[in-house]
Amino acid sequence: MSTLTWADVMANPYLQDLPFKIELNKWGRIEMSPASNEHGRLQVRIANELQGRPGGQVLVECSVATSDGVRVADVAWVSDERLARFGNATPYPQAPEICVEIMSPSNTWGEMHIKAGLYLEAGADEVWIVHPDGERRVVRG
Repeated sequence: MSTLTWADVMANPYLQDLPFKIELNKWGRIEMSPASNEHGRLQVRIANELQGRPGGQVLVECSVATSDGVRVADVAWVSDERLARFGNATPYPQAPEICVEIMSPSNTWGEMHIKAGLYLEAGADEVWIVHPDGERRVVRG
């Protein structure tokens, strides 16, 4: 099995318009996470909440290079300064200041805290972990 890069994933016509989110682990293998409509609703609600922060922009499905491959934050807030520095780079070589992960039924809190650690290690200031029942944990570096 060959190793994939994020550019390979983006260019592959078979991987376009999938009904679920994919990420690459550190070995270049695809990991899939099916998302529900509730997940999408929460993404919009959180994006709207972050939209009011001055000095940056909100992104959804923001790809970030981490020490464990490319991870995709459900929602992110990135400063104008980082946007100017990284432009349209995909994935971002440094995490946005705020990365948000919405838990799926298959996720555990432990898994989500590991993922939060990857974003913090990649330069995020804080990571929000949001459970569909409304519980929210903020992890800071």
